[in-house]
Order: sequence, then C-alpha cells, then structure tokens
Amino acid sequence: MIEDDYLYNKSGIKGFGAKLRGFFGSGRFWLRALAVIVVLALIYYPVGMIIVQKIDDNTDFTGNYQGGSHAVATAIDLIDREVNDHQWTANDPFFMPGAALDNMPNYQTGIIYALSRFAIELSDQIGRARGSSQVDGDLDNAAGVLKFRGDKWVFDPSISLLPGVSSEQQYRQAISSLRRYNERLAAGNAAFERRADNLQETLARFANDLGSASALIDNKVAHPSIFDTTADDVFYATKGRLYAYSLILRDLGTDFENILNERQVSQVWAEMVASLQSAAKLDPVVVINGSADGIILPNHLAGLGFYLLRARTQMNEIISILQR
Repeated sequence: MIEDDYLYNKSGIKGFGAKLRGFFGSGRFWLRALAVIVVLALIYYPVGMIIVQKIDDNTDFTGNYQGGSHAVATAIDLIDREVNDHQWTANDPFFMPGAALDNMPNYQTGIIYALSRFAIELSDQIGRARGSSQVDGDLDNAAGVLKFRGDKWVFDPSISLLPGVSSEQQYRQAISSLRRYNERLAAGNAAFERRADNLQETLARFANDLGSASALIDNKVAHPSIFDTTADDVFYATKGRLYAYSLILRDLGTDFENILNERQVSQVWAEMVASLQSAAKLDPVVVINGSADGIILPNHLAGLGFYLLRARTQMNEIISILQR
C-alpha cells in the first residue's frame, strides 16, 4: 500500500513537472508573454500620454501675490505649476508614458529657459541697489539652478550608478530661493530697484533672447518641409518661452507701473504683452513647416515668428523711450 502511494505520488510529480517544462519550455509561452507585453504597452503608453499631456498656455495665470514683486510671485507659481502640478516630463525615463511625449517637454523647457533669463536679470539688475552692490544670495542661487538641464533624471548611468540630483529637485530649489527673496522684499529686507535704467536693460536682454529664438525659426522657415520632424520641437520650445515672457512682462508692468506712466509707455507695453500672448495661444493640431505662402499646408513657425518679431519691435520701441 505504501509502495503504491509512493509510485502514485512519484508519477504525479513527474507528470506535473513534465507539464511545467512543456509550458515554459515551449515557444508558445514566450510568444504569449511577448504578446501580452506588446498589448499592455499599446495601452499603457497612449493612455498614459493622454493623461500626462498638458500644455498649459493660460495667459490669465497669476502668482499668489502676498507683497514684494508681482513678477517674482508669478515666476514662483509658474515653476511650481509645471514641476509639481503638471509633472515635469522632459526627464521622464523610458518606462513612464511622459517619455513618449514630445511637445510638452519642449514647452516646459521653454518656460524654464525664459524664467532663467528673468532670474539672471533679477540678480544682475533689478535685485541690486547698484552695479557695485552685493548680489542677493537667493536670487543668485535661483539664477544658477534654473540653468540646470531639464532632462536630468535621478539616475544617470553615464555619470554614476548612484542617485543624483534631478531637474525637478533643482527647480524646487529655485522656488524656495525666489520665495525667500519675495518674502524679504515684502518685509523691506531686500532690494527691488524700480528704476527706468533697470527696466530698460532687462528689456534689452529679453529682446536679444527673442532675437536668438527668431534665428532658430528663420532657419526652419528657410528650409520648408512637410516631413520636418523637429519643427514641432522648435515651435513648442519657442511657444513656452514666449508664454513665460508674456506673464513676467505683464507683471513687471505692474511692478514698474509708475515708471511706465511717467514715461508714457503704458499703451505700448500693453501691446507688447498682447503680442506675446497671441504667440503663446497658437495651438495647431499638427505643426507644419510648409511653404511660407502655402494655402493647404501653411507654415506655423512663420506665424509664431510674426508675433515674436512684433513683440521684439515693441520692446525696442519701449527701450528707446526709456533711454530718453
């Protein structure tokens, strides 16, 4: 009896083992596993991309102003919105759906680029009593970390196998630094020089930056192609830059309201901001780098470039008036 049970159990184990070997060892199992992975990927990435994708070009966006500078308050909350609320996608690793996005990462990096320029001007011009005075530590730190590349994830095997500093961590430092500065400014313990020469110099730097952006657009428009796969990269990076400038300059207009009224440039200033907003609101379904005079396949970069150059012309007009 015991021997019969032993033989039964032994044969059962052998039979089960044979089935396992037949299942896992057969090509059918691996084909099925591959099919499941492909199906999941086909669902995961498109659905995830739809959920994550957010190109927020709300031109009515304002920061939580609690004293200090309106423009700085907006810069703080704009960084916070893109990094924490909308999820920073420019450095998403391959296993996250944001890695498959193209337009949103370029748009977000364009925003940060413009805010980095603004932080530099705060540090060099507006946030100092005079050129020979000490640089504000918080502004200097914010200007430094906002220049950090936007595509750095917490792990970068090309540098180290250990965790590193991600783009989001750097940008969150900028939020903290700018917030401390604005709190000190509201308390009267920081500088924010509302002088015409500071505003003039800041506008000149922004105008130069727009000149650089227009050169990128010109290079694309000069070589039209409906199969240009990088036209949307240039479009959304520039759109993000112009969007951020539209918000910062709108609120700098509030910060320097007395100067604008005194020099009688308030109307031109409003027109400049409107031009930047018009550029920021452009939202084609597909970005096409077609012929500049195309009817069926237009050139969306040329349209963006028009508003960019219009805003730059208005900036230069304001600069000329402020110099008098």
